[in-house]
Amino acid sequence: MTMNAKRRRAHDKLAALPGVRAVRRPVRRSSDDQFDLYYVRAGRKSAHPLVVIPGGPGAASVGLYRGFRRRAAAEGLDVIMVEHRGIGLSRHDDQGADLPPEALTIEQVVDDVAAVLDDAGVDKAVIYGTSYGTYLAAGFGVRHPDRVHAMVLDSPVLSAADIDAVRAETRRLLWSGDDPETADLAPKVRRLVDHDVLTPAATQLAMAVYGFAGPTLLQRQLDLLLTGRRWLWSGMALATRLVLERKAPYRHEPDLVNRIAYRELNYGATPDGKPLDPAVAYREADTDTIEFDAEPFDLVAEMPNFTWPTVVISGGRDLITPPTVARRIASLIQNSVLVNLATAGHSIIDLREGAAMEIVAAIYDGTVERLPERETALDSKPAGLGVRALIWGIEAAATLESAVPAALPRTVRRVTS
Repeated sequence: MTMNAKRRRAHDKLAALPGVRAVRRPVRRSSDDQFDLYYVRAGRKSAHPLVVIPGGPGAASVGLYRGFRRRAAAEGLDVIMVEHRGIGLSRHDDQGADLPPEALTIEQVVDDVAAVLDDAGVDKAVIYGTSYGTYLAAGFGVRHPDRVHAMVLDSPVLSAADIDAVRAETRRLLWSGDDPETADLAPKVRRLVDHDVLTPAATQLAMAVYGFAGPTLLQRQLDLLLTGRRWLWSGMALATRLVLERKAPYRHEPDLVNRIAYRELNYGATPDGKPLDPAVAYREADTDTIEFDAEPFDLVAEMPNFTWPTVVISGGRDLITPPTVARRIASLIQNSVLVNLATAGHSIIDLREGAAMEIVAAIYDGTVERLPERETALDSKPAGLGVRALIWGIEAAATLESAVPAALPRTVRRVTS
């Protein structure tokens, strides 16, 4: 999307926010062409600010996380967030055209973070990555180890081979029911898959509901589908597509940077032909799927060289980056602690911000080693008001739909989401 008058107005408004600044960066490596890469800093300046790298790729930083930065600054944190190249304020070259494909690689994004620290006059920072952002955080540690004071890897990604762990955990919980809280769910999932109701995209939604709202609400959703009631499910599927797949200017812009996800991190992995394969949904979601080429880093080989304090956070119900991946990462990094929040899903900073804030505070207080003792208390931290309101709304809608006579006798209709 080239810069137009409407986008320029939004761009200028965001660029004028307090703390927002641009730094000139090469469009591509070894190129004289440059563009404006934006970042924002909030809170009282400190020696080791908190650099937060969101997930995606596609999540913007400046517009999307304004509330988080305000609350973090109120807690005394010095927060820096970089607008990822190819997204939002950092999307265009000097002529207003989209950055070219060769500008969009993980190594260049990682070096952008270092350039921002240079511009901000920061020697070392606490690097906090969530989801895809954890790969950038770890990559920053590989390329710029002297710039890391400490690190938080929230719902972490380890390698392009993570899809195997995702498949195994999803099938263990939702197909085999090999866990007390999903034992009653699995037979219903198998039945819905057998009846072609849970398509690959719908299965992705089931995985998200399990992590976001827990097994009880997913159980209610499956019961509704088994009796032919699909209004709420279809509505959630539509909302998910609007939020995660469609572009929301300056908030969520995956269209350019999906190249990174598929080419370097294997988001569109080859399906294995078995049920509940997330790779199928990822390939269906991106009609212009770019085939996997190669990862930029071998984090399995590099992480044992990390010498800084590291906190690895995992949600016990996370089926996007499952706990098995987090445990392996914690085993690779010698000076690390693993914090498991048993009832949490994916991306603690987004869904359990209070817990994330306490973990960050422990880094600055020097009490990281005691975090595993506080897992239960951290897990009990409530979700933000917006998240709680959304879950309440889904529960209310499920109750309402369950009272409506089923449109069809049993499971015979395909969920097309």
